Amino acid sequence: MSRTLDVATSVAATVARLGTGARVVGKSRRPEAPLELYDFEACPYCRKAREALSALDLDAMIYPCPKGGERFRAKARELGGKAQFPFLVDPNTGRSLYESSQIVAYLAATYGEGRVPLALRLGPLTTLSSSAASLVRVGRGTRARPSRAPERPLELYSYEPSPFCRLVRERLCELELPYLLHNVAQGSAGRGAFVALSGKMQVPYLVDPNAGRSLFESADIIDHLERTYGA
Repeated sequence: MSRTLDVATSVAATVARLGTGARVVGKSRRPEAPLELYDFEACPYCRKAREALSALDLDAMIYPCPKGGERFRAKARELGGKAQFPFLVDPNTGRSLYESSQIVAYLAATYGEGRVPLALRLGPLTTLSSSAASLVRVGRGTRARPSRAPERPLELYSYEPSPFCRLVRERLCELELPYLLHNVAQGSAGRGAFVALSGKMQVPYLVDPNAGRSLFESADIIDHLERTYGA
């Protein structure tokens, strides 16, 4: 897929979900320890969980579990008893949950004001539009590709509906690279610290502690991931 078409279909995926997760909704309390999410980027139900994280301004450790993946699927099955995604683990409360609707409700009740964002409580319409967003990406972020595991997790500053952030998350997923996701949607309490770190408010922004590199621009980040960790 050409770069132009790649970006265009990612924009279409954002439009399909009406930009859900672009803005922080209400007040939220950040957990002491990052949440842990086992998911894969193309899954429409996983998208709902990530949109909730973005809208509630929550960071999470992402363990990519694409189809055919061998790095984290077994761990998810060990923790929860089955390979079903999304799978959320909250080390702060000891709770583990499957089912995107239950995860979204739990996050809103535990760390938000209790009310699920409108775009995530429209039932079949939410699922249908999330499925449409996956469809236009033609399987990107679905299947595992051979890769070299990093010694330490990467860090990604992102927010869910950004078309360019999506391109990076898809590649991280396909390469099964774990990363700490810092959500910095509009209204995020973390934006000030992010600008102090990076020098400007621009995402995606990848920090790779293994290579000692920090990068903006999705194309540059993807190139770095392929050169450093791809087969």
